[in-house]
Amino acid sequence: MKDADPTLIEQVKKENEEFNQLLKEHQEYEEQLDAFNKLRYLTSEQEIEKKQIQKRKLLVKDRMAEILRQYSSAE
Repeated sequence: MKDADPTLIEQVKKENEEFNQLLKEHQEYEEQLDAFNKLRYLTSEQEIEKKQIQKRKLLVKDRMAEILRQYSSAE
């Protein structure tokens, strides 16, 4: 997503509610991961939770990229 066209992203944000929801989820996962990364040590439960968040974040990012591809190919 970092290399995606900013103009395209803005267009999709205006037109696609699913993309907006995914963007919000992605930001929430990023904040949760930042909190885990600030901890010096993680319990095994925290490690598992962190891995689950990373997987969910990746799934969200993949779906967002798919939506962007659909918009860019429609142009």
